[in-house]
Amino acid sequence: MNILHISAECYPVAKVGGLADVVGALPKYQNNTEDSSAVIMPFYNNKFTQTHSFSSIYNASINLGQTIYDYDVLTLNNNTLGFELFFVDIKELLFTDYVYSSDDTDRFLAFQVAVMDWVLTLKSKPNILHCHDHHTGLIPFMAQESFKYKTLNAIPVITTIHNAQYQGWFKFDKLNLIPEFNGNNIGLLDWGNTINPLAAAIKCAWRVTTVSPTYMEELQSRANGLESLLASESSKCIGILNGIDTEVWNTETDEFLIKNYNKKALASGRKANKEWLCDEFNLDFNKPLIAFIGRLVGEKGADLLPEAFNLALQKNDLSILVLGSGFQETEKELNKLKDKFIGHYNAYIGYNEKLSHIVYAGADFLLMPSRVEPCGLNQMYSLRYGTIPIVRRIGGLKDTVSDIGDEGFGICHNNVTVEEIVYSISRAITLFDDKKEFEKIRQKIMSIDHSWNASALEYKKLYHSINQ
Repeated sequence: MNILHISAECYPVAKVGGLADVVGALPKYQNNTEDSSAVIMPFYNNKFTQTHSFSSIYNASINLGQTIYDYDVLTLNNNTLGFELFFVDIKELLFTDYVYSSDDTDRFLAFQVAVMDWVLTLKSKPNILHCHDHHTGLIPFMAQESFKYKTLNAIPVITTIHNAQYQGWFKFDKLNLIPEFNGNNIGLLDWGNTINPLAAAIKCAWRVTTVSPTYMEELQSRANGLESLLASESSKCIGILNGIDTEVWNTETDEFLIKNYNKKALASGRKANKEWLCDEFNLDFNKPLIAFIGRLVGEKGADLLPEAFNLALQKNDLSILVLGSGFQETEKELNKLKDKFIGHYNAYIGYNEKLSHIVYAGADFLLMPSRVEPCGLNQMYSLRYGTIPIVRRIGGLKDTVSDIGDEGFGICHNNVTVEEIVYSISRAITLFDDKKEFEKIRQKIMSIDHSWNASALEYKKLYHSINQ
């Protein structure tokens, strides 16, 4: 079976969030079976594209309303990613130094039309079109409804919702940008009197998946306006927990780490990475180190961190390190704490892939007080690296982390409040002081298997169930 993943992100080419990690790993694991999996994404102007070479395998033009755009489909030369990777190169729209902007309707609509036009020309068509998030949400609609793609409507289309908060809304004055279709079916595009690509995908896809079973359940009541739609389409919806790429996230081979380690050498390996972090950020090695890695936005509970950290640092003897970026006000408040808690707190505002790996290998605890967490990969990375997660019971965090009070291996709380974050931090410090139990849990969590093997098998079953 040939699967074509269609996505705006793919690690290591372009990464904004967990979407990139999923699309950069799932195809690799699928290719370890008898299936063949490839990815197509936009061609951005970034470090990856500037430092690799590509070949054009197809060129044509698309009409986007009254505008004609030339484009190429490129392949990556000397590809060692474990899956075939294609790019849509539209210089005027996609060749940018960013993935997303404030108005991406034309950009991603052009990308989707170019992908569909290219698929039309393939002698060997994909057996599955697997679309990811709203940036590819119109492909299920176009495959089903647009006249020019009539020959493709027998190909099953899967839509995976990585985050339902973002839906790609745009006004009906851009309806003419979508390839011609029967106007009687315009309702498939509409949700809330606007064109909603994610809603259209839910209506038209053969199957809809989310990135964890709990998140699928949560969407029935919290889906940013799509609750009733998902409830009505529930018979074709399934939650499949994401995995992680255990080749990239491997403590024994990770080139980013200060010192590599395994379970047998856990203490010495993690000691070296924690020492580097503490030296780099002026923190005390002997104190418990709690880290936050992620976007500094409300979804992640980051708006509560300045107050929570301020209280936790006043009450407890610990170290805290933040790595992330997001809302400027949150960044500003987190930076203010540097001067107030010198030697106990620091923050790196920005994105740094290498530093994130060292933090997973050196911090004692990883804090994830999320309001929304469809799956979460950070907690899986931390488990694999021997860092104990502190999480809110939500989405994939609930599916992957159990509390030490229930004979589990993490620290969990139910609500996104300053009080519960501070209390969870105090529980972490108590665990840290119990050296025997602390080391026992670190050994245990490094043995948990969150690789893509099981998840890839679930997708395989799904594909074959609709392509018979």
